[in-house]
Amino acid sequence: MFWAIAFRRDVLIRALKTAAFVGVILIVINHADALLAGTIDATRLAKMLLTMLVPYSVSTYASVRSIQSLEVDGADT
Repeated sequence: MFWAIAFRRDVLIRALKTAAFVGVILIVINHADALLAGTIDATRLAKMLLTMLVPYSVSTYASVRSIQSLEVDGADT
């Protein structure tokens, strides 16, 4: 059930927007020196992509759990 909700269009779009917004902020905080110097290598690029994955994962998890909670509460009434 978790994965079915996680891949719903509305959940995916919300997670992608969150990842774009929060991820960019985190990348700037953590990699500003390399960005300004133009010294982005493959390792740092991989770290940046992983940085984007964190807010995506958190948003997806929170959305799925919220939807599950609403479904359970709705079934009880």
